[in-house]
Amino acid sequence: MLQLSFVNFRKDTYILIEGKEIADCFYIIQSGHVKVFHQTLIPGAENQVLGPGDFIGVISCMAQRSQIETVMAMSDVVCIAVRHDQYPALIEKNSAVAMKIIRTFAKRMRELNEMLMKQTLNNSSADEPDHIFRVAEYYDNIQQYDIAFYAYYQYVKTQREGDNAKKALRRIAVLKKTSRAVFLEPTQDLLRNYPRETMIFSESQSGADMFVIQTGSVKISKIVDGTEVTLAVLKKGDMFGEMALLENKPRSATAIAKEDCTLMTINKSNFNQMVSTQPQLIAKLTTTFSERLWSMHRQLANSLLRSNPVAKMIDILALEVEKMRISLAKGTQYQTNLTLDDVATMCGLTKQEQARSLYSFSSSSLVKLEKGKIFIPDCSELVKQAAFYRKQAARSLAQSV
Repeated sequence: MLQLSFVNFRKDTYILIEGKEIADCFYIIQSGHVKVFHQTLIPGAENQVLGPGDFIGVISCMAQRSQIETVMAMSDVVCIAVRHDQYPALIEKNSAVAMKIIRTFAKRMRELNEMLMKQTLNNSSADEPDHIFRVAEYYDNIQQYDIAFYAYYQYVKTQREGDNAKKALRRIAVLKKTSRAVFLEPTQDLLRNYPRETMIFSESQSGADMFVIQTGSVKISKIVDGTEVTLAVLKKGDMFGEMALLENKPRSATAIAKEDCTLMTINKSNFNQMVSTQPQLIAKLTTTFSERLWSMHRQLANSLLRSNPVAKMIDILALEVEKMRISLAKGTQYQTNLTLDDVATMCGLTKQEQARSLYSFSSSSLVKLEKGKIFIPDCSELVKQAAFYRKQAARSLAQSV
């Protein structure tokens, strides 16, 4: 039987503190109001006031990560405490709570995506259909023709009279002969197989399916001002594409098969059924969202390093170590599956910045190259150095404000 406890907080007391240890529970506010803010300056982050029915601390609890924000009681506050292990049972009793958390997280991820683009590249991507043509053109120019073909096709499908339709149709005619692109049209297939380096969906494309990776890996990226930014590389068991399903808006990022992969498809009808019948799967989705939001906040801190590309790459590599939960004991080594190009695109570096910075980065004692992949000889030293760079950047930002 589900038994939840009530916790009281007096006015002006701290409920959660940024950077503190992993929490074993999160809170649903029953009465009173709280202020949510960041003690460390993070670009684009805004303070919030939350009240009855809102929740706090879910990201740290469900992702089992340190707190990413500070929460203070603005009045006397009464909260319901939900332990990590109680969440599936809570979903069974009250699926509306889970859906509110998931929809709030989906909205927040879309906002953070845009903030990351603005901070990383001083710009944001566009949701209009013409942006699909720019995505296609980018991959065409770098000779990734299977990816380009899919994006050209999706552009023409909705913009047959668009300004670039004739050019897109010409490229489709040329590339069609050798294209390995699959699932150009919607399908009811529960399982889909995608060859390596083919597109699953394009940013700005409409769509209402989400996916669970059964085998292989998937790259999530965005194209902004002719630069590709890798947001994540997902592996077996990971979910993606959920924001379009939950918000009924165009795709906010592009998904590409990094290697041959098999995906399970979830549409709106079977998702709604999952919410009421498979609480463990919904709990996993909440955990996935929490992990991504935690990672996005770290990436926002990384964007402070944009004037130092080498520091930026070291920090993004440290983030990968943290995401993989690699031991930070002295001397712990880690062989990544990342190339220099992978790290550069994860940082959103332009081709010019890459040319200037990759040699310096690869020459650092913090990393080595093993058969083209990055090897970390001491994870603890890498993470310490990255934290030093972030602290320096935050101090400079605080002095300039």
